[in-house]
Amino acid sequence: MERRKKTLQELTIKDNFMFVAVMTDPENAKGMLELILDVEIDHVEVCYEKSIIFNPECKGIRLDVYIKDDKGTHFDVEMQVANEKLLRRSRYYHSQIDMDLLSTGMKYEELPEAYVIFICDYDPIGLGKYKYTRKQIFEEDDSYEYDDGSHTIFLSTKGTNDDEVPEALVHFLKYVGAERGEADKDYSDVFVKRLQKSVTKIKFDRGMEVRYMHFAEIMRDEYKAGKREGEKETFQSSIIGFLTDIAPISDHLRDRILSVDDLDTLNMLLKKAARVSSLEEFEKIEF
Repeated sequence: MERRKKTLQELTIKDNFMFVAVMTDPENAKGMLELILDVEIDHVEVCYEKSIIFNPECKGIRLDVYIKDDKGTHFDVEMQVANEKLLRRSRYYHSQIDMDLLSTGMKYEELPEAYVIFICDYDPIGLGKYKYTRKQIFEEDDSYEYDDGSHTIFLSTKGTNDDEVPEALVHFLKYVGAERGEADKDYSDVFVKRLQKSVTKIKFDRGMEVRYMHFAEIMRDEYKAGKREGEKETFQSSIIGFLTDIAPISDHLRDRILSVDDLDTLNMLLKKAARVSSLEEFEKIEF
């Protein structure tokens, strides 16, 4: 059964749509980066066209915040709620940033600093830290750290090392991890209060509500398409399994089965595969 989609009013900042909507405000994005990197930034530019994707033909919608600062540094920031392994994904995101820049004619030696930042509502590494920063070293001498301009940071709302990170970062991550009933409380933090005001403003923005409804519709379509694809693959695998129990099947028959998209046809073939006594009998079926 498909889970009910939250309304815009029910979202908190850890919901991808709300996070991106809040961080497309350059001042919010700037404040977030200054907090995470512990540096002062003059100004930032949010790349709106890459942050919220509303293309119904796009498979696997990504809601990231793409940012450039005054020094040309590129940032890709993603909110991550589902507990997933992110190390390989960070590698892919870095490659995407580089390919986008190289496609404009930029040379390798001109590539700017690039950060991929995951804000996780779980501990992605499992060491109880609020912040994990990837370093690059040589196996032969781990005391030598090299810099190729790529940086990856993992933040966790489940950290326990409060005395090792800035208090403001802890407040921010506690706010990010809060459920709906706790998200509006006073965190005694100026930046968090600014984010709370932004969330409230977005929830009362009619244009943003329309955009969210559009986004929710796309996500429902993707869910249905993914569910259908999963059912199709289950049918196909079961049919092939039944037939293989009888005898090894030819590549031609396997390809015929895998080419069937209609679920009703696959259901029929599954029932037939469970009953036939030979591959020859199955191959006589028209499909």
